[in-house]
Amino acid sequence: MTIPLQASLFDRERTIDEAFAEFHTAHPEVYRHLVRLARQAQQAGHDRIGIGMLYEVLRWETMVGDLTGTTFKLNNNFRSRYARMIADRERGLGDIFETRELRS
Repeated sequence: MTIPLQASLFDRERTIDEAFAEFHTAHPEVYRHLVRLARQAQQAGHDRIGIGMLYEVLRWETMVGDLTGTTFKLNNNFRSRYARMIADRERGLGDIFETRELRS
């Protein structure tokens, strides 16, 4: 008779939350840049913005702007996590992103 083995963290793929936590720890500057961009939009009079737009601006800045030579690549799976983190942590930005219920 074969006894099934329990899956460990090493036997399965990481969840999005686990991958996000690892990425955020390795690249805290991404959060800072997204907050900077959100505050710039807010100061320009916008009270609702999309995290996707900020992601694309940050990608542009890393490709041809002031942030060339960065070592991170933005994973689209992390967009909603950053939107929630910014809304939770940053005074004045709590309602700037519209979020939906997480599916995973």
